[in-house]
Amino acid sequence: MLRADVRETLFAFMEQSRFKDAGGIITDLDGTALHEDHGRVYIPKPVELGFKRLHDLGRPFVLNSLRFPLSVLRTFGRDWYNVSNSPIPTVALNGSLLGYVARNDAGEMIFDEIAAFPLTPEEIDHALDGVQELLDDSIEEIVLLYYPRDWRAGEMIWTPVPEHVLAVKNKYVSASSVTAVELAKLRHQLHAEDICMMVLLLNVPEEQLMAYQHTKRDSFLMRLGVDKLFGARQMASLLKFDIESSIGAGDTELDTFLSGVGLSVLVGGLPLTFHGVLGTLRLRDSFELGDFLFEAAALLEERN
Repeated sequence: MLRADVRETLFAFMEQSRFKDAGGIITDLDGTALHEDHGRVYIPKPVELGFKRLHDLGRPFVLNSLRFPLSVLRTFGRDWYNVSNSPIPTVALNGSLLGYVARNDAGEMIFDEIAAFPLTPEEIDHALDGVQELLDDSIEEIVLLYYPRDWRAGEMIWTPVPEHVLAVKNKYVSASSVTAVELAKLRHQLHAEDICMMVLLLNVPEEQLMAYQHTKRDSFLMRLGVDKLFGARQMASLLKFDIESSIGAGDTELDTFLSGVGLSVLVGGLPLTFHGVLGTLRLRDSFELGDFLFEAAALLEERN
Protein backbone atom coordinates (compact mmCIF):
# COMPACT_ATOMS: atom_id res chain seq x y z
CA MET A 1 0.00 0.00 0.00
CA LEU A 2 1.21 3.51 -0.81
CA ARG A 3 1.69 6.06 1.93
CA ALA A 4 -1.17 8.52 2.38
CA ASP A 5 0.99 11.52 1.37
CA VAL A 6 2.00 9.78 -1.88
CA ARG A 7 -1.63 9.02 -2.75
CA GLU A 8 -2.66 12.59 -1.97
CA THR A 9 0.09 14.06 -4.19
CA LEU A 10 -0.76 11.68 -7.02
CA PHE A 11 -4.49 12.44 -6.72
CA ALA A 12 -3.84 16.19 -6.77
CA PHE A 13 -1.69 15.80 -9.89
CA MET A 14 -4.43 13.86 -11.64
CA GLU A 15 -6.92 16.59 -10.79
CA GLN A 16 -4.70 19.49 -11.88
CA SER A 17 -3.08 18.04 -15.02
CA ARG A 18 -4.09 16.71 -18.42
CA PHE A 19 -2.38 13.38 -17.75
CA LYS A 20 -5.50 11.43 -18.71
CA ASP A 21 -5.46 12.73 -22.29
CA ALA A 22 -2.05 14.30 -22.91
CA GLY A 23 0.47 12.99 -20.39
CA GLY A 24 3.12 10.29 -20.46
CA ILE A 25 5.59 8.60 -18.12
CA ILE A 26 9.32 9.26 -18.38
CA THR A 27 11.65 7.06 -16.37
CA ASP A 28 15.32 6.66 -15.69
CA LEU A 29 16.57 3.07 -15.65
CA ASP A 30 19.35 2.24 -13.18
CA GLY A 31 18.30 2.87 -9.59
CA THR A 32 14.79 3.88 -10.66
CA ALA A 33 12.89 1.39 -12.84
CA LEU A 34 15.61 -1.25 -12.45
CA HIS A 35 16.62 -3.06 -9.28
CA GLU A 36 20.07 -4.47 -8.53
CA ASP A 37 20.47 -7.50 -6.28
CA HIS A 38 23.96 -9.01 -5.83
CA GLY A 39 25.09 -7.84 -9.25
CA ARG A 40 21.89 -8.88 -11.04
CA VAL A 41 19.99 -5.97 -12.59
CA TYR A 42 16.37 -6.53 -13.58
CA ILE A 43 12.93 -4.94 -14.00
CA PRO A 44 10.89 -5.74 -10.87
CA LYS A 45 7.57 -7.37 -11.69
CA PRO A 46 5.50 -4.54 -10.10
CA VAL A 47 7.29 -2.01 -12.34
CA GLU A 48 6.77 -4.12 -15.44
CA LEU A 49 3.08 -4.64 -14.74
CA GLY A 50 2.55 -1.00 -13.75
CA PHE A 51 4.02 0.31 -16.99
CA LYS A 52 2.05 -2.26 -18.99
CA ARG A 53 -1.21 -1.25 -17.35
CA LEU A 54 -0.61 2.45 -18.05
CA HIS A 55 0.42 1.66 -21.63
CA ASP A 56 -2.74 -0.37 -22.16
CA LEU A 57 -4.70 2.68 -20.95
CA GLY A 58 -3.12 4.77 -23.71
CA ARG A 59 -0.35 6.55 -21.82
CA PRO A 60 3.06 6.44 -23.57
CA PHE A 61 6.19 5.74 -21.56
CA VAL A 62 9.71 6.85 -22.37
CA LEU A 63 13.00 5.40 -21.15
CA ASN A 64 15.50 8.19 -20.37
CA SER A 65 18.95 6.82 -19.58
CA LEU A 66 22.64 7.59 -19.44
CA ARG A 67 23.21 4.14 -20.95
CA PHE A 68 24.19 3.68 -24.59
CA PRO A 69 21.63 1.88 -26.80
CA LEU A 70 23.62 -1.34 -27.19
CA SER A 71 23.80 -1.65 -23.40
CA VAL A 72 20.02 -1.32 -23.10
CA LEU A 73 19.45 -3.85 -25.89
CA ARG A 74 21.90 -6.42 -24.52
CA THR A 75 20.62 -6.37 -20.97
CA PHE A 76 16.86 -5.85 -20.83
CA GLY A 77 15.77 -4.47 -24.21
CA ARG A 78 13.62 -7.51 -24.92
CA ASP A 79 12.02 -7.30 -21.47
CA TRP A 80 11.06 -3.66 -22.03
CA TYR A 81 9.76 -4.43 -25.51
CA ASN A 82 7.57 -7.19 -24.10
CA VAL A 83 5.93 -4.74 -21.68
CA SER A 84 4.06 -3.13 -24.56
CA ASN A 85 4.84 -5.54 -27.42
CA SER A 86 5.71 -2.45 -29.46
CA PRO A 87 8.74 -0.18 -29.95
CA ILE A 88 9.74 1.68 -26.78
CA PRO A 89 10.61 5.42 -27.11
CA THR A 90 14.09 5.84 -25.64
CA VAL A 91 16.30 8.80 -24.78
CA ALA A 92 19.87 7.49 -24.56
CA LEU A 93 23.31 8.92 -23.78
CA ASN A 94 22.09 11.68 -21.49
CA GLY A 95 19.72 13.23 -24.02
CA SER A 96 21.96 13.12 -27.09
CA LEU A 97 20.41 10.16 -28.97
CA LEU A 98 16.68 9.49 -29.43
CA GLY A 99 15.02 6.45 -30.92
CA TYR A 100 13.06 3.28 -30.29
CA VAL A 101 14.03 0.00 -28.69
CA ALA A 102 12.51 -2.17 -31.38
CA ARG A 103 12.52 -5.65 -32.90
CA ASN A 104 13.28 -6.33 -36.55
CA ASP A 105 11.70 -8.94 -38.82
CA ALA A 106 14.30 -11.49 -37.74
CA GLY A 107 13.29 -11.05 -34.11
CA GLU A 108 16.52 -9.24 -33.18
CA MET A 109 16.47 -6.26 -30.83
CA ILE A 110 17.61 -3.04 -32.53
CA PHE A 111 17.74 0.70 -31.87
CA ASP A 112 15.80 2.71 -34.44
CA GLU A 113 17.15 6.28 -34.36
CA ILE A 114 14.79 9.23 -34.79
CA ALA A 115 17.05 12.13 -33.76
CA ALA A 116 20.64 12.77 -32.65
CA PHE A 117 22.52 15.74 -31.21
CA PRO A 118 26.23 14.95 -31.55
CA LEU A 119 29.10 17.03 -30.24
CA THR A 120 30.39 19.75 -32.55
CA PRO A 121 33.98 19.51 -33.87
CA GLU A 122 34.87 22.48 -31.66
CA GLU A 123 33.49 20.71 -28.57
CA ILE A 124 35.50 17.59 -29.37
CA ASP A 125 38.66 19.68 -29.80
CA HIS A 126 38.03 21.50 -26.52
CA ALA A 127 37.72 18.18 -24.67
CA LEU A 128 40.88 16.76 -26.24
CA ASP A 129 42.79 19.96 -25.57
CA GLY A 130 41.98 19.42 -21.91
CA VAL A 131 43.29 15.85 -22.14
CA GLN A 132 46.49 17.16 -23.74
CA GLU A 133 46.93 19.58 -20.85
CA LEU A 134 46.72 16.71 -18.38
CA LEU A 135 49.24 14.68 -20.37
CA ASP A 136 51.62 17.63 -20.56
CA ASP A 137 51.63 17.65 -16.75
CA SER A 138 52.39 13.90 -16.66
CA ILE A 139 48.87 12.88 -15.61
CA GLU A 140 48.33 9.59 -17.45
CA GLU A 141 45.68 7.92 -15.28
CA ILE A 142 43.04 8.87 -17.83
CA VAL A 143 40.20 6.87 -19.36
CA LEU A 144 38.17 8.50 -22.12
CA LEU A 145 34.93 6.77 -23.07
CA TYR A 146 33.14 7.90 -26.22
CA TYR A 147 29.92 6.88 -27.91
CA PRO A 148 29.41 7.16 -31.68
CA ARG A 149 26.03 8.02 -33.11
CA ASP A 150 25.97 4.61 -34.80
CA TRP A 151 24.50 2.53 -31.96
CA ARG A 152 26.10 -0.64 -33.34
CA ALA A 153 29.55 0.71 -32.43
CA GLY A 154 28.68 0.59 -28.74
CA GLU A 155 31.12 1.92 -26.17
CA MET A 156 34.64 2.90 -27.25
CA ILE A 157 37.46 3.59 -24.80
CA TRP A 158 40.84 5.33 -25.12
CA THR A 159 43.68 5.41 -22.63
CA PRO A 160 47.02 7.16 -23.24
CA VAL A 161 49.17 4.28 -21.94
CA PRO A 162 49.32 1.09 -24.08
CA GLU A 163 50.28 -0.97 -21.03
CA HIS A 164 46.94 -0.03 -19.43
CA VAL A 165 44.77 -1.41 -22.24
CA LEU A 166 44.36 -4.92 -20.81
CA ALA A 167 43.44 -3.64 -17.34
CA VAL A 168 40.90 -1.23 -18.85
CA LYS A 169 39.39 -4.05 -20.93
CA ASN A 170 39.02 -6.17 -17.81
CA LYS A 171 37.39 -3.31 -15.89
CA TYR A 172 35.02 -2.12 -18.62
CA VAL A 173 33.71 -5.40 -19.98
CA SER A 174 30.87 -3.63 -21.82
CA ALA A 175 33.32 -1.83 -24.12
CA SER A 176 33.41 -2.79 -27.78
CA SER A 177 36.97 -1.52 -28.17
CA VAL A 178 39.85 -0.22 -26.01
CA THR A 179 42.77 1.54 -27.71
CA ALA A 180 45.84 3.58 -26.82
CA VAL A 181 46.55 5.36 -30.10
CA GLU A 182 48.34 8.70 -30.12
CA LEU A 183 46.10 11.62 -29.17
CA ALA A 184 46.46 13.17 -32.64
CA LYS A 185 45.13 9.97 -34.22
CA LEU A 186 42.28 9.82 -31.72
CA ARG A 187 41.37 13.40 -32.62
CA HIS A 188 41.26 12.45 -36.31
CA GLN A 189 39.09 9.40 -35.56
CA LEU A 190 36.60 11.41 -33.49
CA HIS A 191 36.29 14.03 -36.22
CA ALA A 192 35.58 11.32 -38.80
CA GLU A 193 32.18 10.38 -37.31
CA ASP A 194 29.38 11.76 -35.16
CA ILE A 195 30.11 11.40 -31.44
CA CYS A 196 27.11 11.81 -29.14
CA MET A 197 28.79 11.71 -25.74
CA MET A 198 32.24 11.54 -24.16
CA VAL A 199 33.09 10.69 -20.55
CA LEU A 200 36.47 11.61 -19.07
CA LEU A 201 37.49 9.63 -16.00
CA LEU A 202 40.52 10.52 -13.89
CA ASN A 203 42.13 8.25 -11.34
CA VAL A 204 44.41 10.72 -9.55
CA PRO A 205 44.80 11.86 -5.93
CA GLU A 206 42.39 14.59 -4.84
CA GLU A 207 45.19 17.04 -4.04
CA GLN A 208 46.57 16.66 -7.56
CA LEU A 209 43.14 17.13 -9.08
CA MET A 210 42.67 20.38 -7.15
CA ALA A 211 45.25 22.02 -9.41
CA TYR A 212 42.75 21.71 -12.28
CA GLN A 213 39.75 23.70 -11.08
CA HIS A 214 37.97 23.22 -14.42
CA THR A 215 38.28 19.43 -14.22
CA LYS A 216 36.00 16.99 -12.40
CA ARG A 217 37.01 13.46 -11.60
CA ASP A 218 34.15 12.25 -13.82
CA SER A 219 33.11 14.60 -16.63
CA PHE A 220 30.17 13.92 -18.95
CA LEU A 221 30.51 15.82 -22.23
CA MET A 222 27.55 16.38 -24.54
CA ARG A 223 26.64 19.10 -27.00
CA LEU A 224 25.98 22.40 -25.24
CA GLY A 225 22.43 22.45 -23.87
CA VAL A 226 21.89 18.70 -24.18
CA ASP A 227 20.87 16.73 -21.09
CA LYS A 228 18.05 14.44 -20.02
CA LEU A 229 15.56 17.32 -19.80
CA PHE A 230 16.45 18.40 -23.34
CA GLY A 231 16.00 14.82 -24.56
CA ALA A 232 12.68 14.46 -22.74
CA ARG A 233 11.33 17.65 -24.29
CA GLN A 234 12.44 16.56 -27.76
CA MET A 235 10.76 13.17 -27.34
CA ALA A 236 7.57 14.75 -25.99
CA SER A 237 7.45 17.00 -29.04
CA LEU A 238 8.03 14.09 -31.42
CA LEU A 239 5.39 11.90 -29.75
CA LYS A 240 3.02 14.82 -29.18
CA PHE A 241 2.46 14.50 -25.46
CA ASP A 242 2.61 17.27 -22.88
CA ILE A 243 5.67 17.01 -20.63
CA GLU A 244 4.10 19.25 -17.96
CA SER A 245 1.16 16.84 -17.75
CA SER A 246 3.53 13.88 -17.43
CA ILE A 247 5.08 11.85 -14.62
CA GLY A 248 8.86 11.56 -14.38
CA ALA A 249 10.86 9.17 -12.19
CA GLY A 250 14.59 9.35 -11.47
CA ASP A 251 17.18 8.95 -8.76
CA THR A 252 20.29 11.11 -9.44
CA GLU A 253 21.30 14.69 -10.24
CA LEU A 254 21.66 13.71 -13.91
CA ASP A 255 17.88 13.18 -14.12
CA THR A 256 17.23 16.82 -15.01
CA PHE A 257 13.91 15.97 -16.68
CA LEU A 258 12.50 15.78 -13.14
CA SER A 259 12.35 19.59 -13.15
CA GLY A 260 10.27 19.71 -16.35
CA VAL A 261 7.57 17.11 -15.74
CA GLY A 262 4.29 17.78 -13.99
CA LEU A 263 4.82 15.22 -11.23
CA SER A 264 8.43 14.56 -10.19
CA VAL A 265 9.00 11.19 -8.52
CA LEU A 266 12.33 10.98 -6.67
CA VAL A 267 13.35 7.37 -6.12
CA GLY A 268 15.86 6.44 -3.41
CA GLY A 269 17.59 8.50 -0.78
CA LEU A 270 19.88 10.95 -2.61
CA PRO A 271 19.29 14.62 -1.61
CA LEU A 272 17.92 15.82 -4.95
CA THR A 273 16.56 19.35 -5.38
CA PHE A 274 14.28 18.75 -8.37
CA HIS A 275 10.65 19.84 -8.14
CA GLY A 276 7.87 18.99 -10.57
CA VAL A 277 5.74 21.72 -12.11
CA LEU A 278 2.66 20.51 -10.21
CA GLY A 279 4.02 18.23 -7.54
CA THR A 280 6.94 16.27 -6.12
CA LEU A 281 7.09 13.08 -4.09
CA ARG A 282 9.70 10.58 -2.95
CA LEU A 283 9.56 6.78 -3.13
CA ARG A 284 11.80 4.29 -1.37
CA ASP A 285 12.83 2.08 -4.33
CA SER A 286 11.79 0.56 -7.64
CA PHE A 287 9.30 -1.78 -5.96
CA GLU A 288 7.46 1.16 -4.44
CA LEU A 289 7.60 2.80 -7.87
CA GLY A 290 5.74 -0.24 -9.21
CA ASP A 291 3.03 0.19 -6.58
CA PHE A 292 2.82 3.88 -7.49
CA LEU A 293 2.37 3.08 -11.19
CA PHE A 294 -0.46 0.67 -10.36
CA GLU A 295 -2.18 3.34 -8.30
CA ALA A 296 -1.75 5.86 -11.13
CA ALA A 297 -3.35 3.37 -13.52
CA ALA A 298 -6.26 2.78 -11.12
CA LEU A 299 -6.94 6.51 -10.84
CA LEU A 300 -6.71 6.82 -14.62
CA GLU A 301 -9.26 4.02 -15.08
CA GLU A 302 -11.67 5.85 -12.76
CA ARG A 303 -11.48 8.88 -15.04
CA ASN A 304 -12.00 6.97 -18.29
